[in-house]
Amino acid sequence: MGKEKLTMKSILIKDTTREERMEIVRRSITCGSGCENCDGCALGAGDVMDMYQPYIDGEKEIKECNQAYRTRYGIH
Repeated sequence: MGKEKLTMKSILIKDTTREERMEIVRRSITCGSGCENCDGCALGAGDVMDMYQPYIDGEKEIKECNQAYRTRYGIH
């Protein structure tokens, strides 16, 4: 059995398409319950896709969306 080489693709806006960013958010951000038919994030963010919409739209990087969330909810 050979070892598979894991390669990490950049998630930066400059390196992704809008569709790829949507998939990154969909796959990466979950509470474990799934988002289908969810009316708000149990973590207080509301709809997770809304929280990361600026990233999906290519306006802010994920780290900027996360920082805005932490600032809004006083998380350090």
